[in-house]
Amino acid sequence: MSGIRIGTVTHYFDRIGVAVLDLTDNLKVGETVHFLGHSCDFAQKIDSMQIEHKSVTEAGPGQEVAVKVLQPVRQHTSVFRIEEE
Repeated sequence: MSGIRIGTVTHYFDRIGVAVLDLTDNLKVGETVHFLGHSCDFAQKIDSMQIEHKSVTEAGPGQEVAVKVLQPVRQHTSVFRIEEE
């Protein structure tokens, strides 16, 4: 899988399966991302995002967004946007 690094995981809420991402690039709902870290390596489509408990459709560098994840992730896990070929 090739992709562009768009941020890292800063926190994971295991009871609700939500990760907080610190973005270094743009991210939009509907894009596919790849989580790659110490104990995880999976891709998923972003179905929804929240900033401060408010739903958003896109976010940019410097923002922290919360996203529902399919598998547990850890702090410092890298997040890549998968480029469609």
